Amino acid sequence: MTESNLVYPIESENKPPSPSRRQVLFGAAAAGGALATLGLGGVSSSARAAALPIQESSKSMGRPIEAKAYGMPSKFESHYTRNRSDVLVNRQNFSDWSMSPLQLQRGILTPNGVVFERHHAGTPDIDPKTHKLAIHGMVKQPLEFTMDALMRYPSVSKFHFIECSGNGLTDWLQARSKTVQQTHGLLSCTQWTGIPVSWLLDEAGLQPGAKWVMFEGADGSGHVRSIPIEKLMDDCLIVYGQGGEMLRPENGYPLRLFIPGWEGNCSVKWLRRIKVSDQPWHFRSETARYTDPMPEGKWRQFSFMMECKSVITNPSGGMKIQGPGQYQLEGFAWSGNGTIKNVDVTVDGGKTWRAAELERPILSKCLTRFTYRWNWNGQPAKIASRAVDSTDYVQPSVAEIAKVRALVGFVQHHNGIFPWSIDANGEVKNAIV
Repeated sequence: MTESNLVYPIESENKPPSPSRRQVLFGAAAAGGALATLGLGGVSSSARAAALPIQESSKSMGRPIEAKAYGMPSKFESHYTRNRSDVLVNRQNFSDWSMSPLQLQRGILTPNGVVFERHHAGTPDIDPKTHKLAIHGMVKQPLEFTMDALMRYPSVSKFHFIECSGNGLTDWLQARSKTVQQTHGLLSCTQWTGIPVSWLLDEAGLQPGAKWVMFEGADGSGHVRSIPIEKLMDDCLIVYGQGGEMLRPENGYPLRLFIPGWEGNCSVKWLRRIKVSDQPWHFRSETARYTDPMPEGKWRQFSFMMECKSVITNPSGGMKIQGPGQYQLEGFAWSGNGTIKNVDVTVDGGKTWRAAELERPILSKCLTRFTYRWNWNGQPAKIASRAVDSTDYVQPSVAEIAKVRALVGFVQHHNGIFPWSIDANGEVKNAIV
């Protein structure tokens, strides 16, 4: 049991006292099965009085240690899976999403096995021994790299989130998804390892007037995007490592572009070609797709950044809390434009807001975990979070977004405040109306 599962006395709803080591140790030993669903709720007096039985696992040997193995989660965690959308259900299996289980994520880093997927033509299996990356166009010296050559370069590692621009698109004006995995699960956060794009472009040598760069993938769709040179020279990476190991095939193995803070489709997977030009290409992936409807029939192109956003993940849709008492609300906040400055939480549908606690580390363009201690009185409630980033941008409501954008059709870049309702029975549901 983690410390976050424990329940402590609350002197104020903002600043609960820190538990002593004795409280933590004895509270964990006594709690047993008396905690409410998903680690929320109080501890009964009968649970504290019960003797702790000796488990069967203490009476026998465990499994033998294998000579070579790739470690897997416990068989009791088989529910911790990426899930495809249950709202926009495709009849084919090649162009689709599968979403991260944010409601079960225990920290800011997403395990590699459940980092979300987005494919346009399935997952290719690419042999790193034969894979090559070419750089050409408006450069002084065209280059071609093997994977071995790239991995001899000095490397850097950075912690960043990645989010699909379609995250939340099914739930703008009505509750269509049930869980936070389906409303916000096109979001993951991990450590990325590779080479700054600027190093490779410097080696190739940019010609005068170079302003845009094309990145092309080696999958069946030939996914391709135009990226402005200023962003590439700032913080973008050519990555081969993810979460301490090589990229997984579904996340771009053996090589991908990674653009911190920008919509995930720009971080082209299975990268094979880079071409430099003086203007964008206006590909189908940036004209007919990945553009935003605006008022008066206009469309916004190159809306790259994923703006400040947050969501409560525990409790969230599909969960149940048991009875009045003290609870810890938990969630994530993130911004493609910097760090998270603060997060406010409402438990009365936005009538009042109170400051949540931000858990360190607080990193730029990375998930930040927040918590809030709440004494639920057993009456129906509506909970939500609202984040502010280091630029003082405040996460807007959907109504505020609707004043400047057209919420019709297939609308992406949903960073609106997202509410959950809790009824008198403790049932938690999507509260978008």
